[in-house]
Amino acid sequence: MRVMPRIKPDSGGTITFFLAHGAGRQMCRLATTFLTQKQAFSYLHKNRTEIERIARSRLASGELEDGVVVLSML
Repeated sequence: MRVMPRIKPDSGGTITFFLAHGAGRQMCRLATTFLTQKQAFSYLHKNRTEIERIARSRLASGELEDGVVVLSML
């Protein structure tokens, strides 16, 4: 998994990461309520296994928004 930070300063933000999918990569976006990038990354790393499982499940079922797997906090 490769993580690209994209935190919005107002009401939370998002973290964009990529899942390895065969020979390619799938973009995923995790919406958070955290106000700092450090808090959001900590949450992502603590829950990485579960977040990846949900992202792969949504990818397999075709639940994409504009080609992106969109997730929210657990």
